[in-house]
Amino acid sequence: MGLTARIAEFTVGMGIDTIPPEVVEKAKACVLNGYGIAIGCHNTPYAPVARQAALAMDGECQDGATLLGDGRKTSVTGAVLANAALFHGRAQEDTCGAAHLGAVIIPLLTALIEARGLSTERLLPALVAGYETGGLLEKNYSGRTTPGGFRASTLYGAVAAAAAVSKLLGSDADQTAAAIANAASFSGGLLQSFADGTDEWRYQVGMVGRTGLVAAELARAGSVSAPHALEGPSGLIKSFAHEECDADALAAQLGHDWATLRVTFKPYPVCAFNQTPVIAALALHKELAGAPIKAVRVRMNPYETGYAGMDSKGPFHSISGTLMSIPFCIANTLLNGAPSMQAMTTYADPAVNAMIPIIDLISDESVPTLCCTIEIDLEDGNTVRREQVMTFSDFSYERAEVSRLIRRVGAESDVPTTAYDSLEAFVDDLPNGNIQQVLAAFSQVE
Repeated sequence: MGLTARIAEFTVGMGIDTIPPEVVEKAKACVLNGYGIAIGCHNTPYAPVARQAALAMDGECQDGATLLGDGRKTSVTGAVLANAALFHGRAQEDTCGAAHLGAVIIPLLTALIEARGLSTERLLPALVAGYETGGLLEKNYSGRTTPGGFRASTLYGAVAAAAAVSKLLGSDADQTAAAIANAASFSGGLLQSFADGTDEWRYQVGMVGRTGLVAAELARAGSVSAPHALEGPSGLIKSFAHEECDADALAAQLGHDWATLRVTFKPYPVCAFNQTPVIAALALHKELAGAPIKAVRVRMNPYETGYAGMDSKGPFHSISGTLMSIPFCIANTLLNGAPSMQAMTTYADPAVNAMIPIIDLISDESVPTLCCTIEIDLEDGNTVRREQVMTFSDFSYERAEVSRLIRRVGAESDVPTTAYDSLEAFVDDLPNGNIQQVLAAFSQVE
């Protein structure tokens, strides 16, 4: 039995009553974070661009899916493109390793549930199916594929989306395996936009969601798809990761090492790899209290420092550049405190731009991922050092902490608190509930 078939067998067999309670609860936190961050992105410019493109292609469709934060309806695929860009607007979507699977899957499932009148009882199992499928591959292979220039969200997001859609639509095991195989054949996605500070990555997650939907619908229509699309000699793993795949070892992780439990959340509107350095810089900002700085050295794991755009010193012209740049994030935080969207989009701050050249990013294999060490030489001759040791559990918030996070984001972006009340009521009701509660919450920022 091929790996796609074994993943399909696992996902088809999952139900809300068979998924461990802690996994169900984490999935609820992911739903709340996804919607809560997205509604706080209503004033970011990326969803309007994607909406315009979607409407130009498909027009308005009264029996389609809602453009969140806009109110008009278009095709499901058009809504997925636009709404995923909304979820990605602050770069504070959830993270499963290096992949932002929630920004791919949640807007996709939302559009399908609305347009096809599906029960929200299917939402959590479908979401978990997506996280488990994409997360399995991300955990085992992103260490090879990311340095190769491929974005984990897009490379593994397609198979995650295909599995999620298949689960949502009630596909059988053969159809689900074919959907995953189709998606593997359609996978890709580059990191160059991060290096150049451009916006393609904002739209990648929506394109990947659409790909997963197409893959699942082709399978439901009877596509004949490669049973070894993942582990075969020309399959996804060998082609992108350039290593052999132990399909038995990979399949054995399903249902034991739950990827959903590894999903983390972002307290600040910066890259996932920048969260820990910002937290360390915040502590130093308080400790230094404005003392003049001569030089800064930031030590991080090479996997993180090698990510596109992390070492950029500008000049910056977009938040796509600033949120990735360690030098910018550190300079901004040391000088101004906690990053906000306003601070991350201020490209001509003289003090920040003067500090960026004296910040050096150092690759250090002795520093674990999600950790960093910052050393600051002061003008008075003293050196201040902070070692920030963190693990994924530090960012794996429970729902109450997610609530505080999304409401803080909402306060920054002028979202009515009643919108968050509606979102929390919807999540509380899961697996029951009505998707109209979600749409009503987003209508408050139209």
